[in-house]
Amino acid sequence: MNYKNITIAGSGVLGYQIAFQTAFYGFNVTIYDITDANLEKAKTKFNTLSEAYKRDVNATQKQIDSTFKNLSYTSNLAEAVKDADLLIEAVPENSKIKIDFYQKLAKVAPKKTVFATNSSTLLPSQFAEVTGRPSQFLALHFANTIWVHNTAEIMGHATTDSKVFNDVVAFAKAIGMLALPLHKEQPGYILNSLLVPLLSAATSLLVNDIADTETIDKTWMKATGAPVGPFGILDVVGITTAYNIDKMAADKTEDPLKIKTVKYLKENFIDKNKLGVATSEGFYKYPNPTYKKPDFLK
Repeated sequence: MNYKNITIAGSGVLGYQIAFQTAFYGFNVTIYDITDANLEKAKTKFNTLSEAYKRDVNATQKQIDSTFKNLSYTSNLAEAVKDADLLIEAVPENSKIKIDFYQKLAKVAPKKTVFATNSSTLLPSQFAEVTGRPSQFLALHFANTIWVHNTAEIMGHATTDSKVFNDVVAFAKAIGMLALPLHKEQPGYILNSLLVPLLSAATSLLVNDIADTETIDKTWMKATGAPVGPFGILDVVGITTAYNIDKMAADKTEDPLKIKTVKYLKENFIDKNKLGVATSEGFYKYPNPTYKKPDFLK
């Protein structure tokens, strides 16, 4: 693995974290987004992230300064990938948006560039052909707050080149990740195959008036020893992501419970801009959610 120049496409919830983590470990990182306004927001988030790195991983000011030197920004896609060894796509979890992005990317990226999608629910085989380089395309999925929950799931598709796969595994390790290779395609990889049913079950209990948010989270936390419950997790993941996943499922299956859940999330959270930690309110209010209070489980 001789990657040096990494491009991150998308500076949203995970994109900006991937960019900062990669730059922190000494790679040259170019952040691409469709507008300069989005890139300016990312710069602001990096300042907050710097403090988190100092607090959570004992980063020094020298390391933070070096990280910022490794970051560059552009809203021009051709400029963003002109020297890229690896491009990590973190655009919205919508197949039409991703297909459109890859069609544009294929026209401007150098032949050497490996493409990796950070999609959490969509399979690489869905996009392999539109990339124009199926053998150099695979999935590289990170968990939120990647500097702490440092997992990287690597998942190829049927025609991903084995050297490309192994190089991306090596890259994941090089940026401080616990590399988790998958042997075949699996919707949701390992993490979301386990997590999504939990979150879905929790929202079903809430939507059906079985119990309230805090009671459901208390149950999970006390019974399993988990530091956070499903609704605390949803706030970190982002309620928009959960809403999009549920909406896709509702549109596909016409499951009455999924339809009811989508309506509930839209009316109570999406429409009110209560999207989780990112907007300071979701199922809980931040920065001091009640589930973190010492007496929450008493």
